[in-house]
Amino acid sequence: MIEPRQLPLDLPHRESRARADFLPGPGTERALALIERYPHWPARVVALVGPPGSGKSHLAAILAEETGARRIEAAALTPEGVPEALAGDLLVLEDIDAPGIDEAALFHLLNLVAEKDARLLLTAREPLAALAARLSTRDLASRLRAVPVVPVEAPDDALLAAVALKLFADRQIAPDEALLSFLLARVERSVHALRDIVAELDREALARKRPLTRALAAQILKLRQSPGVNDEEGAF
Repeated sequence: MIEPRQLPLDLPHRESRARADFLPGPGTERALALIERYPHWPARVVALVGPPGSGKSHLAAILAEETGARRIEAAALTPEGVPEALAGDLLVLEDIDAPGIDEAALFHLLNLVAEKDARLLLTAREPLAALAARLSTRDLASRLRAVPVVPVEAPDDALLAAVALKLFADRQIAPDEALLSFLLARVERSVHALRDIVAELDREALARKRPLTRALAAQILKLRQSPGVNDEEGAF
């Protein structure tokens, strides 16, 4: 029997990025220490580099919240907007390796940081040397290669479980041990992938008007792998 479904309202939920909600682990110790040492950094410009979901944006949000700094996406930076972006003593510029970055704007920003003796935190998914190799502006490429980089590594097993609990809690869901163990054994081992599957499970549970259990998660993941298969009650 096909399960009745309702269209779930796409209500926004707030994923907390407060300092108290950051879950430190072996892969984030150096990055967290950098944030906590501000403004006593090894250079005016520093970068957090790591894979999606490793915690870069959460750390960036902590720094912005605790200092009152602006936090913007690098793709939104323009040469004309640089002075306003760096109106204070610190700017957090995220995803500088995203497509569409304005090289002139970034170069202007780095110059202004030096002139004002300000601070700049960059985040990126790939090594800055790899980004520099693609740039057409030689001086900018040289500047980026000289930026001190603090790696942010993917979470270990214990941290991934803690992150899963937090992601569910952000959606007012308290998963039991069976659901949590089942999920962690079957999803890509990154916070980015875990965030996506938690959101999908939440949407499907709302659509089916059922509590989120291990059995329901198994049904959803099976359909995800084999689209078009009938979702029958009692299949698991």
